[in-house]
Amino acid sequence: MTDKDLALAMALADAAGAAIRPLFRGVWRHERKADRSFVTEADRAAEAAMRKLIEDTFPADGIIGEEYGTRNESAGRQWVLDPIDGTTSFIAGRPIFGTLIALLQDGWPVLGIIDQPIAGERWVGRIGQPTLFNGKPATARPLKELSDAVLATTSPHLFTSEEADAFMSVAKQVAEKKILFGGDCYNYGLVASGHIDLVIEAGLKLYDYAALVPVVEGAGGMMSDWQGHPLDAGSDGTVIALGDPARLEDVLAAMG
Repeated sequence: MTDKDLALAMALADAAGAAIRPLFRGVWRHERKADRSFVTEADRAAEAAMRKLIEDTFPADGIIGEEYGTRNESAGRQWVLDPIDGTTSFIAGRPIFGTLIALLQDGWPVLGIIDQPIAGERWVGRIGQPTLFNGKPATARPLKELSDAVLATTSPHLFTSEEADAFMSVAKQVAEKKILFGGDCYNYGLVASGHIDLVIEAGLKLYDYAALVPVVEGAGGMMSDWQGHPLDAGSDGTVIALGDPARLEDVLAAMG
């Protein structure tokens, strides 16, 4: 990964934000996709803007996007795009959604950006480098006991019954007032910045989690699936994000 890659990633975030901001809390079209999730005019405009920049700069690279699918799928380098992670929050006028941009090398995330274009907040993670939040180092916080954790998930309704049981097994070990619902990718930025300790989710797609890995891990945290394995392009969509890697065994034990 080069400085040119980073420069492109930053330009992608800028382009997505420029497409999203004029439509936030404004008038726009939306519809439901085949999976019943929402897509808006802003999602599509932001992804289209990013894809054009990639195609113009690195035409041989692959692209995996939530709204417009895959291009050059056999390429060793793949840009993974989620123009608005948290479309429901965007629709509701809540500025806790984000644009996710990742670069994969042979299936492994090596660069990731979480960008919140309304608040002007951006986390940038690169393999082997410290995560930056608005240009300054971000640091996840230590966690002495799982019972002290601030735990987050987007929605318990997104779990299967078995997944919900596993999540609740962890939640029972956390003080009730420290469990947060909603937030999508924004929660992972808050893990990197030391405000949330633990995020547990399931059913995620590659474009939902690829960008999060370099951000959280570059801040001293860790991400894994529910078996404790590192996340790559072939992961099963279960995700644990921890600010303190020392607590992983505690979380896995609690999940059963």
